[in-house]
Amino acid sequence: MATENPSAAADPIHWSVQQLLREYLFSAQLLEIVYRDDAGQVRIVHDVIRDLFNRAGREFVLIGRGHLLRLDHIVTLDGVEVSGGIG
Repeated sequence: MATENPSAAADPIHWSVQQLLREYLFSAQLLEIVYRDDAGQVRIVHDVIRDLFNRAGREFVLIGRGHLLRLDHIVTLDGVEVSGGIG
């Protein structure tokens, strides 16, 4: 049974999504990332993942262009839906 932490800044990303991200990180494979920017606009990029990390209680992806993407803003990774980016 999962317990909730009310002090957490954001819900953690599901482990299967993190595993998928790690696979892309280690393979340096190009992927399509659909995400919402800070203004709420949907963006699509084709790039590689350079790093995965946490900062201030949030999870981030660093892509090849040097952009930081919050994982909870990502809608899909190569067509695989990531629930945190919707809404």
